[in-house]
Amino acid sequence: QVQLVESGGGLVQTGGSLRLSCEASGRNSGIFAMGWYRQTPEKERDLVALIHWSGNTRYADAVRGRFAISREKVKDAVHLQMNTLKPEDTAIYYCKAQSPWGTYWGLGTQVTVSS
Repeated sequence: QVQLVESGGGLVQTGGSLRLSCEASGRNSGIFAMGWYRQTPEKERDLVALIHWSGNTRYADAVRGRFAISREKVKDAVHLQMNTLKPEDTAIYYCKAQSPWGTYWGLGTQVTVSS
């Protein structure tokens, strides 16, 4: 069973930066992609950034140029560097991992950007 552990959320002022991390546990997970999604009470859970082990990445239009997703090649872990944060980035951020055998979600980490 794959478990995802997220870290790095918190409170930051507008224009500040945060770095989220997510690490997957479990042997032979077969994970081939990981990403970050975010959700607020008013919106559905939406893609923020995704990275495939091939190196391909995908970003939501709202974060492109401000956020960067990266992967640690020695283990199933990803980081999301978030710069120039805006109040509208406030949300619970969830890590997601994909493998041939299923999709896994973390419990979420709160990011709050004060104006």
